[in-house]
Formats: sequence, C-alpha cells, structure tokens
Amino acid sequence: MSTQVPPDQQIDKDALREQLVITSSPQFHDEASTARIMWSVSACLLPAAAWGIYVFGLSALWVMLASTVAAAGTEYVIATWMGRGNTLHDGSAVLTGFLVGLNMPPVIPAYIPIIGSVFAIAVVKWTFGGLGNNWMNPALAGRVFVFFSWTGHMTSWKMPATLPATDAQSGATILGAVKSGIIETGGAVGNPNRYLDRIGFPRSDLDTGITSWLNDAILGPLGISMPGGYVDPFIGNVPGSIGEVSALLLLLGTIYLFQKRIITWEIPAAYFGSFAVLTWLFGGLPLGTGLFTGDVLFHAFAGGLILGMFYMATDMVSSPTTSKGMIIYGAGAGFLTFLIRVYGSFPEGVSLAIILMNITAPMINRYTQPSIFGKAGAEEEA
Repeated sequence: MSTQVPPDQQIDKDALREQLVITSSPQFHDEASTARIMWSVSACLLPAAAWGIYVFGLSALWVMLASTVAAAGTEYVIATWMGRGNTLHDGSAVLTGFLVGLNMPPVIPAYIPIIGSVFAIAVVKWTFGGLGNNWMNPALAGRVFVFFSWTGHMTSWKMPATLPATDAQSGATILGAVKSGIIETGGAVGNPNRYLDRIGFPRSDLDTGITSWLNDAILGPLGISMPGGYVDPFIGNVPGSIGEVSALLLLLGTIYLFQKRIITWEIPAAYFGSFAVLTWLFGGLPLGTGLFTGDVLFHAFAGGLILGMFYMATDMVSSPTTSKGMIIYGAGAGFLTFLIRVYGSFPEGVSLAIILMNITAPMINRYTQPSIFGKAGAEEEA
C-alpha cells in the first residue's frame, strides 16, 4: 500500500536544488586572502624598515625602493606577457622586492638589489608558473644570488648613526667581527661580547646604561655579571642588513602575524629550539670555552635570525603544509643555521639554511601526510 503526499506538502526539488551550494572540503570560512596576507606581512615589516632608514640614512630608503620597484615592474611585465593580467594587487611581488631590500646592506650600488629582485621574480617565481608554484623563497633566492655574485658589496656594512663615530669596524657586523677573531686567534676568543669589547667595537650609551643598571640592581645581588652588547642588537644599534638589525621591531610585527594566524608556532618554535640547543651545547667550542657555554642570546639577536625565522622560513608556498612537517622543517633550518654560522666559513647562515630546507619541503610533505580516514590498508583490501 502506498501513501500519497498531498499536493500542498510536496517539495519542489528544483527550487531546493537552486538554493543549495555544495562545495568541496574544507568548508571553513576565513576572511584571509592572498592579498590580505601579503600586504599584512609587508605592513608588519614597515617599523623595522623605518628604523633602518633612521639609523643608516636615506641610502637605505633608496635600496628598498629600487628592489621593490624592480620586483613590481618585473611582475607586471611577465604577468602581462603571459596573459595573466595585472597581478600586482595580490601584493606578493611587492613583498618579495621589499624583503630583498631589507636583506641588503644599507650602502650598495642600486643595480645589485635591482638584479636580485629581477632574479627573484623572473627566475624563481615565474619560471615555475607564478605565485604558488615557486619551489623556494624568491626573496632569499634573490639575496643569495647577488651575495655570491657581488660578495664584496654584500659584505660591506655601514655603522648606524646611533653608535659613536668610528671607522674601526665599519666593514664588519658583530657576527663577522667575532668570526674574524676566531679565525685570527685559532679559535679562542671567549665570550663574543667580551671579545667585541676587547677589540673596541663601539657600544651605544643606551646599551652601557641598561647593562650597568641590570648588573647593579638585578644581576649583581645574584652573583652574575652580564657584559655589554646585548641591548644594541636587540634594539637595532648595530651594523647589518637594513631590515634585520632591530630584533625588537621585528618581534613586535610578529604579534599581529600570530594573532591573525598568518604564521603558526611550529616553524619558528622548532627553528629557534634546535638552533638554541645546539648553540648552547657546542657554540662555545670555537670560542675556546668548552661545551654548554654557547651564547644563545647573542646569536638570537645578532644577524638575520629573527627576520628569517618569522618572515621567510614561514613562507606558505615553500614550506611544508603539515604540522609534523613544519616541525621537521624548522628544526632542520635551525640545525643548518647553527652549522653554517658557528662552524662554516660565513658569519651568517640563515639564508642558505632556509633555502636548503625549501628544497626538502616536497619530500617532507610526502612523508608526513596523514592517513586518509576510512581508507582500507593493503592487508584489509587483500
């Protein structure tokens, strides 16, 4: 026996079908977009860039403008030629050029950051299909390319205006000065900051004042004495690349990135964790102070660790997509940074470490993908 549904209660299936929108998973909505992410990261880097202009002068501004304009121009020409239209609105090319400029010395011929940006966009990004297809971070690739092409210009540094006027160490960063001391003395310079004091590396009055207050008011009663030299690299009173010198302003920018989940904890935590442990365990050996004496604080604030760890290693395209993969990737970058910086021939190793881990990202993704829920294993299928 069948039951007939009254006509006034029948469902209009066609009308219902028109109201339904069926999409593929994942079905979570988020306001984030490529353009919003790229422009947000650029905005978070502006305070560090402004500080670079303040301490190094207008030459730093021209370097950043040259690299950014070159990247945007290259993007526009290639995208138009390939029939992609105007892709500048997504902000990726501007961010790439901006990062190239931030990774440059403040005084350098304009053609070097320009070539670095052109290489980053034309070779690293577009030869693999444009945004989302590059296999390594374009800005880092551009920086490394010009570093090995014009090493002399890329390793000549300007003292910030906030330090006492001196020409004694105008050609070296604090990492470079310590590395030179290790080579010249055969590997026994002691504490990095005490060595810099010994060779007369300039300190700001702010560094001296804060260090004296900490030693007198806090550390002294505990029987601890901290040498000067930690405050300057934290604030940004040291020679170095335009955007890497102020750890404080870079860290402030990461607060917004974490709040908006533009970056997550896995890569930075694993990166810093592996780097810090290895530096503490073995970083004192080249300085002649033995095991468990490495100066983690010095290495954390000196050089490009903060800039690379938060703003470039976390690049969504060239880093792994799984949580486990991110941890492996970050730990590997920390290990390579330690190896190159402490035991290699270069005083800095962040750029090379991240690029090398970019190469491994596809393999890490392959072996860290979670099992598909509900899929039968080989033994069950048999």
